[in-house]
Amino acid sequence: MTKPLSQAKTRTTETTGWGYGIALVIFGAALVLGTAARAEETIKSHGYSFFGDLKYGPDYTHFDYVNPDAPKGGEISIATLGTFDSMNPYTRKGRGGALSTVMYESLLGEGVNAQAPADMYAEYYCLLCESLEYDEGKNWVIFNMRPEARFSDGTPVTAHDVAFSQQLILDQGLQSYADAVSKRIDNIEVIDDHTIKYTFNPEVSRRSLIEVVGGMSVWSKKWYEETGARLDESRLDISPGSGAYMVDEIDVNRRIVYKRNPEYWGNDLPFNAGRNNFDKIRIEYFGDENSAFEAFKAGEYTFRNEGNSKQWATAYDFPKVKNGYVVKDEIPDGAPPTPAGIIFNLGREVLKDRRVREAVALGFNFEWTNESLQYGLFKQRASFNQDTPLMATGTPEGAELAFLQSLGDLVPPEILSEEVRVPHTSGANRLLDRRNARAAMKLLDDAGWAVGSDGMRRNDAGEPLRLTFLLNSAGSATLSAVVENFMSNLTSMGIEAVLERVDASQYTLRERDRDYDMVYDSYIPFLSTGGGLQQVYGSEAASYSLFNPAGLASPLVDEIIEASQRAVTKEETDTTLIALDRALRHEFFMIPTWYNDVHWTAYYDQYERPETIPPYALGYMDFWWYNADNGAALRAAGALR
Repeated sequence: MTKPLSQAKTRTTETTGWGYGIALVIFGAALVLGTAARAEETIKSHGYSFFGDLKYGPDYTHFDYVNPDAPKGGEISIATLGTFDSMNPYTRKGRGGALSTVMYESLLGEGVNAQAPADMYAEYYCLLCESLEYDEGKNWVIFNMRPEARFSDGTPVTAHDVAFSQQLILDQGLQSYADAVSKRIDNIEVIDDHTIKYTFNPEVSRRSLIEVVGGMSVWSKKWYEETGARLDESRLDISPGSGAYMVDEIDVNRRIVYKRNPEYWGNDLPFNAGRNNFDKIRIEYFGDENSAFEAFKAGEYTFRNEGNSKQWATAYDFPKVKNGYVVKDEIPDGAPPTPAGIIFNLGREVLKDRRVREAVALGFNFEWTNESLQYGLFKQRASFNQDTPLMATGTPEGAELAFLQSLGDLVPPEILSEEVRVPHTSGANRLLDRRNARAAMKLLDDAGWAVGSDGMRRNDAGEPLRLTFLLNSAGSATLSAVVENFMSNLTSMGIEAVLERVDASQYTLRERDRDYDMVYDSYIPFLSTGGGLQQVYGSEAASYSLFNPAGLASPLVDEIIEASQRAVTKEETDTTLIALDRALRHEFFMIPTWYNDVHWTAYYDQYERPETIPPYALGYMDFWWYNADNGAALRAAGALR
């Protein structure tokens, strides 16, 4: 799917059937190659990273972490909660089906629900392209495409499809993506059927431009023109993709099955060696967590990446685990944890007062929650880049201090002089920590929310302090219990705390419209910079970006992001990203909750994996494989349905 980052400024030199004003310029081969002097200034490569350092050379045969001899075959099946009514995830309308982008590839490849390669960060390798060329200043990029690439209907994937797809996402896709990228692309030229050139705006940073356009999903221009389908409509019919998997079965709200395309054009590429190993990927839908878990025990699906601490601690003692039919395994997770937590809607007037947010946060007792509801299995997250070298610590010093000082009055004095914000501590022996409750009461008093005779807090106009928490009723019972106890503490402070449980469809709609005061959601960690940071944390799209559920809009954060994209060395980049972590924590738009540094996995003993899992992906749908003998034995024993 399109990454969080174009109406490109374009010139039209050819009238096209889809009428979108993309420049389709046909050049001769000699003009494409240019003069010898230009060739000396051009970098040509099989992959891309901003600093030019690629782990895998042009003659690589496979990624180090895969088993290049992994057998093909079998099925892996997983569960998801809720409903779906669309197979088009690129629109705000409807609820997209799980993995509904898996059919589509990009010039620079990705994995099946995983980063590829998963052992390196911010490195990208050719998939639909066989090489790319760009000038040293990264003012433009040319992608030389593989002529053998085909959509699943047998039609070739061409530069015309790439250009069409780019403009389609700009005209009909998510507004935050279009707004961000439109300022970065000056021109798109289709040089010939298998060569496309992007020219970038000279006034913007070079960071993330090549990987963003290279990571755009490519759709069939022919299919869209013939069907008249739009990218901004909810629909179940899909355009043909060029990827290893294609849709096999759709049973709305019950099941989606993807099958490996037996005619997949890219089977023999080094990029795909040891990957795309399953014949089928099946997703089963369930209305709630309990029914999903019971179905796993019964053998209705075969793999769980467990996220519920109570179940992990207490529920995996059923007979199939004891007799070895089901493997329970903890696998180290080397990626920074997702910055999840209780997010404040900063668009709500009452939550614009930081004192109110601080008081509400003091109502969350991590220590009690972890010990009483989560079996002590979690750690408390503080940073957006937790446990990485880009996590801000202590007070700023050295290069980070110098950088922050260079931003002048944008930086509040306390950021320079005080230690970086960390979550408050609470006593684990009781839900309501009295010390924190007293501090919260004082903050609410100071903010003008006095306690009335009925114990409820009101402002001078007599309006109650009312806060709603939006919760997906299909979510885990443990999360529901966590939120209920948090809301209980808020009630004890005199806040009218309302927990609104809604079904999955309503939850999706209300979350898109930010119809909540608080919600349990997440942002993204950042080990590198790029235009996507503006979509997630920037001010420009803050009022509507789906990636910014708090609606954060901070001039300081904006400037740090811009500075990170102007940095010319990795050291300078890292300095700005540490400062970004510090600034985001200072803005305080989220109550950080918990994280886990291992993957909790449970699966029927018919799957194998590499001995060492790469740091940035568990990859169970990407580079694990099926053991046919074990699968047959499980079926013979009646362990699977």
